[in-house]
Amino acid sequence: MTPEPGAQDDRCAGAGPALTHELLEDFCNRFSNWGRWGPEDERGAINYIDEEKVRQAATLVRRGVAFSLQLALDSAGPQTGAFGRVNAIHQMVATGTDHVSGRQPYGPSWGYADDSLFLFLQGGTQWDALGHIFKDGKMYNGFPATDVASSGAARNGIERVPTLVTRGVLLDVPRALGRPHLDLGEAIMPAMLDTVCELQHVEVGRGDIVLVRTGDMAHRREMPGWGGYAAGEAPGLSLLSAPWFAERCVAGIASDTWGIEVRPNEVPGTFQPAHLVLLVSMGLMLGEIWDLEALAADCAEDGVYECMLVAPPLVIPGAVGSPVNPQAIK
Repeated sequence: MTPEPGAQDDRCAGAGPALTHELLEDFCNRFSNWGRWGPEDERGAINYIDEEKVRQAATLVRRGVAFSLQLALDSAGPQTGAFGRVNAIHQMVATGTDHVSGRQPYGPSWGYADDSLFLFLQGGTQWDALGHIFKDGKMYNGFPATDVASSGAARNGIERVPTLVTRGVLLDVPRALGRPHLDLGEAIMPAMLDTVCELQHVEVGRGDIVLVRTGDMAHRREMPGWGGYAAGEAPGLSLLSAPWFAERCVAGIASDTWGIEVRPNEVPGTFQPAHLVLLVSMGLMLGEIWDLEALAADCAEDGVYECMLVAPPLVIPGAVGSPVNPQAIK
């Protein structure tokens, strides 16, 4: 039974081992997939997605409804300039007013509109490429960080993922626990993930992409400046959740937060430590700033928390991230 709003479910309790640099190093080594699919592999955990997995995903389309998980690419996005990132800038290059005023020299009856978009590839709903994060001078599968230069990523670029279709599993953490959203700085522990799976009657398995809803986007998107959503304090995955995902051989994780993992970060003096395990060592696809609200409401209504997820990044050779308009199909 789902707890009452605001109630604490005892099954989510448990602090786990101390969050130290030694534990981070242990996780990076113990859960590494470097070499698992060969020394030249640049695809990482999406290697778990085989033809049978895609066929399984297709069987999950029962009602014929689809949900876009993309936040609109416009000036109202969450970016504030942190890390140099700004919201998308849409500009019209040619317009209907140009046509009507006679400023288009293509004859009296023919006119057109055209436009451009400037954006940071990690500024909105997006995938991180495996070349996005480095640890000790290396990225996923041991390739040197210097392979990502001003010309782009010679290794682990986003073009290594030209298509992406698999089973998606929504873990609606706050709703399962009877709450509207998780609190800033609240860490999602393995026991909490187990509890959500139990309450939603769903299992996570090999090749799945796990959609982790915290409610943070819905909670803060109408606040001035999104209430510090970008690069600020946030709920998210604990570093201690990394073994949970490794044991289940998932292909990726996406969330409705700016950076997937809990902020402030848990290991003193280390920035985004879970990224070092999940992306650099394990080679998981990591998706951030995904809008999970419509999907979550539908899952709560019909009790089905799995879907066919179609979420290929744009094919941008050498890029270390990409915008995406993920489609959850039920």
